[in-house]
Amino acid sequence: MRDDVELLAAWRAGDARSGEALFERYFDQLSRFFVNKVPFDHEDLIQETFTAVVGGRDRLRRDASFRSYLFSTAFNVLKKYFARKAKVPPTSLEELAVEQLAPGPSTLLRANEQELLLLESLRCIPLELQVVLEMSYWEGMASAEIGEALGIPAGTVRTRMMRGRDRLAQELRRRGGEVNALADLDDWAQRIRGLMEGGGSAGRRSG
Repeated sequence: MRDDVELLAAWRAGDARSGEALFERYFDQLSRFFVNKVPFDHEDLIQETFTAVVGGRDRLRRDASFRSYLFSTAFNVLKKYFARKAKVPPTSLEELAVEQLAPGPSTLLRANEQELLLLESLRCIPLELQVVLEMSYWEGMASAEIGEALGIPAGTVRTRMMRGRDRLAQELRRRGGEVNALADLDDWAQRIRGLMEGGGSAGRRSG
């Protein structure tokens, strides 16, 4: 199986099949990244992310993680989207919660009450905290890889993880949820991840 860096280089050189392979490999991950933040426009943002990746002139180092590069691009696409929609200066975006930037309920109708409560609570903590929690618990990314994606030190990622869990517990408590469930956040997150698998797949297109 060709690795991500080889596929990206071939795609940039005009090989559409390599682009399709990368698109299929990472579509679900990008879908999970966007869907709980931008429920109705997330497929457009996935497409915009891949377009930015293939059109970028920067070269990905062989020792770098393509996934961190992809999520870095996705995060920039997300911030630009919020800056346009919410008319908020980009420098203030990460301190705000998604619920402030894009109000509305989760579109994951298959989730049970507790799972929906977690999703809605995640949308109510600062974006910078939501992102690191989701990258860790949904994608299994280590602190160093998350830091590479967000352009921050791994130590800062770990600090945001702790702050994020605290803020999430506060939000769950405010909503009358089971704060003890945070002890099983791994299992909880995996169940939600399963609900998100293939979400929006009917609209897949690799450009």
